[in-house]
Amino acid sequence: MLYLIAQYFHFEGLANLIRYQTFRAGAALMTALIIGLVIGPRFIDMLRVRQGKGQPIREDGPQSHLAKRGTPTMGGLMILVSLVISMLLWMDLTNPFVWACLAVTGGFGLIGFLDDYDKVKKRSTAGLSGRMRLAGEFLVAGIAAWLIVSQINTNLYVPFLTGRYIPMGPLYYVFAAVVMVGFGNAVNLTDGLDGLAAMPVVIAAGTFAIIAYLAGRADFAHYLGIPHVPRAGDLAILCAAIMGACLAFLWFNAPPAAVFMGDTGSLALGGALGAIAVASHHEIVLLIVGGLFVMETASVIIQVAVYKRTGKRVFKMAPIHHHFEQLGWKESTVVIRFWIVSIILAMIGLSTLKLR
Repeated sequence: MLYLIAQYFHFEGLANLIRYQTFRAGAALMTALIIGLVIGPRFIDMLRVRQGKGQPIREDGPQSHLAKRGTPTMGGLMILVSLVISMLLWMDLTNPFVWACLAVTGGFGLIGFLDDYDKVKKRSTAGLSGRMRLAGEFLVAGIAAWLIVSQINTNLYVPFLTGRYIPMGPLYYVFAAVVMVGFGNAVNLTDGLDGLAAMPVVIAAGTFAIIAYLAGRADFAHYLGIPHVPRAGDLAILCAAIMGACLAFLWFNAPPAAVFMGDTGSLALGGALGAIAVASHHEIVLLIVGGLFVMETASVIIQVAVYKRTGKRVFKMAPIHHHFEQLGWKESTVVIRFWIVSIILAMIGLSTLKLR
């Protein structure tokens, strides 16, 4: 909104700063951070009063988690409020990428909210049925994929190789939707310990802020040999807003957590990262940068597949962060070491920009 106002006045005076995506990215981060920190205490108090006993805790999970009973969930609402306000303030609202990403963030957030609400209301960890959730997610992701693909081509670019891509044609719409849905659920599976999902999302968003900015600049994209996506630079502002909103949430989610993110936040953030990766044509790089989320998802798939086939478990418990807890690692140890893994993977992901 502020960009359009500044544009109306021809970016005169201080308004000229708003012309620059780097300035708006920094402003979006600070806006989301401040809003989150300001609304956080009252927001958490409201959730605690309305939810009573808080998020249901799995009886078959690590016994240390039983002490978290009574902690409210749906903290993702706090993230979404600060994120969406920051987006609308600082992004170019004439950019179709903005509305595609907003559709995924809001749509996935709504599905996550309904799932969290069902869990709290029924005092169960089950929530909505898997089929119902996936149907809603693919519907939202399909709309976003249509908006994004209307602005880009349908090629799947291969990292580490300059100018190499796989022409997917109409299949790219399905692929784009799968990336958004898959990553939304990957972040959701990772959100099982205090601070475990929030910081890796910050790291991934920071990495894609750089990638989106470079992809949106024809000069940098040509120099680096990456696909140039006109107007993708504005996605750096969204990434910065995600960072600010998640950092504010982490302030209250730091152990011992005063609030849980819930599916409301994890689905929305994962879906947003997926949409950003599709819009910037760095889908495969997302698998590297978000490798921690991929690892968590793979551990669940492997555990279920092997158990159904042999009746034996590969891990003591899935997702894999619970496996390490069962091995005797303290929760804080698991979280910090997983953060380190996320940083390493982000550095590898950034290296794909030059190693071509």
